Amino acid sequence: MRVNKQGIHSMSEEVYHEEKQNQENLYLNNPLHGVGLKAVLQELVSHYGFDILYAYLNINCFRVNPSLAASEKFLKKTDWAREKVELFYLYQYKNLPAVSSTQFKLAPRERIVPECHKPSDPALLSIEDGERLQKKRAKNISSRNNHASKHKGSSRQYNERRNTNTGNSEHYKSRDDSTESKPVPAKDPWGNFKEGR
Repeated sequence: MRVNKQGIHSMSEEVYHEEKQNQENLYLNNPLHGVGLKAVLQELVSHYGFDILYAYLNINCFRVNPSLAASEKFLKKTDWAREKVELFYLYQYKNLPAVSSTQFKLAPRERIVPECHKPSDPALLSIEDGERLQKKRAKNISSRNNHASKHKGSSRQYNERRNTNTGNSEHYKSRDDSTESKPVPAKDPWGNFKEGR
């Protein structure tokens, strides 16, 4: 059996093209496979309109002077907004079931949709439901911000608050004069260890 350099080279190209084709076949069932952003926008706008898209996605390009060209231009430059629209396309317009946790971490175009998951009729959406969803999101964000604001501030402010709460001498006297036995902290066997001994 003779193997020449050309045979090895052509074999590796064949393997490469075969692997590439297998990789593409994994994504064939994804409704975004081979569909451009412009086509996605046209489908969504023709079915739902700009008002519902804004109500559900809260992206200003669907509210302020909405047009397909302006929306496409904005979404091409803005990754987070484009992914939001593509997710809406997959799970509202194509009405696919929820994905596994491993697929959830991937971008919408990189997700592998199992063959058993077939697109169905678009979800029925209303502006009122979208507005309720926006209010719920805003409420969740404000509650998170309120919770986080309790912990905001510099370490200097934290130390000042701590010192004003426990900084009086009477507080320390009452602690030291107590007759209760205090637990002795366990000795650290490595506490006196010094390198080089």
